[in-house]
Amino acid sequence: MTLIKSISGIRGTIGGNVGDNLTPIDAVKFASAYGSWVKSQVEKDEYRVVVGRDARISGEMMQQLVMNTLVGLGIHVIDLGLSTTPTVEMAVPMEHADGGIILTASHNPKQWNALKLLNEKGEFLNGEEGAKILEIAESNTIEFADVDNLGEITVNDAYIDLHIDEILDSKWVDVEAVKAANFKVVVDAVNSTGGIAIPRLLEAMGVEVVKLYCEPNGQFPHNPEPLKEHLGDICKLVVEENADFGIVVDPDVDRLAFIDEKGNMFGEEYTLVAVADYILGKEKGNTVSNLSSSRALRDVTEKHGGSYQASAVGEVNVVTLMKETQAIIGGEGNGGIIFPEFHYGRDSLVGAALFLTHLAEKKITVSQLREEYPAYFMSKNKIQLTPELDVDAILVEMEKKYANEEVSTVDGVKIDFPNNWVHLRKSNTEPIIRIYTEAKSQKEADDLADKIMMEIKAIAGI
Repeated sequence: MTLIKSISGIRGTIGGNVGDNLTPIDAVKFASAYGSWVKSQVEKDEYRVVVGRDARISGEMMQQLVMNTLVGLGIHVIDLGLSTTPTVEMAVPMEHADGGIILTASHNPKQWNALKLLNEKGEFLNGEEGAKILEIAESNTIEFADVDNLGEITVNDAYIDLHIDEILDSKWVDVEAVKAANFKVVVDAVNSTGGIAIPRLLEAMGVEVVKLYCEPNGQFPHNPEPLKEHLGDICKLVVEENADFGIVVDPDVDRLAFIDEKGNMFGEEYTLVAVADYILGKEKGNTVSNLSSSRALRDVTEKHGGSYQASAVGEVNVVTLMKETQAIIGGEGNGGIIFPEFHYGRDSLVGAALFLTHLAEKKITVSQLREEYPAYFMSKNKIQLTPELDVDAILVEMEKKYANEEVSTVDGVKIDFPNNWVHLRKSNTEPIIRIYTEAKSQKEADDLADKIMMEIKAIAGI
């Protein structure tokens, strides 16, 4: 059982001992710290925080604990109930709120939950803000409101519809073209809130929807991370239903993956590539993804005359670099689309609508679309090290070894070779080095990973 405290929020497994797991007492402790931080940002008469959740079994319990803790601090709460991470992110500025909390452990299994914390812009906290909240949580200096100054809870379940309306009204989304294409799409929402939001969006765009695991009961029918090895059911159903493609989202609907009409993975890395290709075809601009994402985004960006840059891993890092470079689209290779026209957060609803428009305009199949993009293959590995080994020193040695190549040390060590790359990162919670490689074939990616892992082990003496 686990409790992980980080700058982006608090996540852990439900049950067990206080301080070791995400227990009710831990939820109250960190919600109190967040609420106190919100009140410390600006002095005013009234504070408002938006709270929503995915469909996890523990979600309602966690939400009640968090909301009533905020009430105890004198903060008014806008209760979105069952929602999505991007919907909460959009609701914060629309409500002129001071922050937001999403109760979700994203792609983690059902025993996990988390408090994802947002600022007044509906964006994830930066490192300094997150560190301050962790400090407050351990300080025992939190002051609650007296009985005449308690907050109130207001229920507002309209925000998924408002989110969809914003998308349908966008100049980037051609609803009439999508309707004319008569798409049939299978949706796997892993029995979470994507089962509410994604079919509702698609049906509003004139798409025939076949629902698979769209009941928001929190009983995940497979591992909720949208990877190929977990998606056999939808791959099969797309073919059986003679559908145009399949859409897969994770429990909080910020990661998006597609299945082509033949039942094959479009590739999580290529979700962002395809959507960026569509946007850059309409307006020249820059893009950003993280250092572990596919080189294909760089290729597509340069094809359209734009500039590509890579950030450290983590959504807040991608967003920061997007703002610095005025990128018009960005995201992460895990299927996360960040389109600032809507908000600075990964959004599967926005991604799905843009992909549908792209496909409708090109009038080709999903497999044909995939063939238009550079073919890259990834290998993702890790090496377990003993706690006494100095992981940072090992990474420094690898940096020295490849000093004649293009090397980035923004986040671990990334070595760009002419035809492939390797990214080495240490885990923040355990003695592990993660090794990601990408090349023009799976064998080349696997061989490069094997070579690098042998070199790390030689340096480490293991």
